[in-house]
Amino acid sequence: QVHLVESGGGSVQAGGSLRLSCVASGYTYTTYCMAWFRQASGKKREGVASIDSNGVTRVADSVKGRFSISKDIHLNTLYLQMNSLEPEDAAMYYCAAAGAAEKCLWWESVWTFGDWGQGTQVTVSS
Repeated sequence: QVHLVESGGGSVQAGGSLRLSCVASGYTYTTYCMAWFRQASGKKREGVASIDSNGVTRVADSVKGRFSISKDIHLNTLYLQMNSLEPEDAAMYYCAAAGAAEKCLWWESVWTFGDWGQGTQVTVSS
């Protein structure tokens, strides 16, 4: 099992930026799909962006052009760069991993992923 720890959340004003990090440790997948999800209070968890071990990225329409996902394989770290933040982006953000690159074909489903972090809170004030 992969252990995931997120960091980088905080409180920003609308229009601001944050970069979230997710450090992976424990079992190492040969190929993988990793993703960021978010869950606002009273709402279901939704996929934000994903990246697979081949470097293919996918981003939800709601954040396209503002958020980007990347990874540093040497640091075992996943990133989510969030720019032009809006109050609607406020949520708990979670990192997730699955042990096969092709699982990214279903990256927007929470059922695709077996490994989850504890989350990092993002607050955006207007």
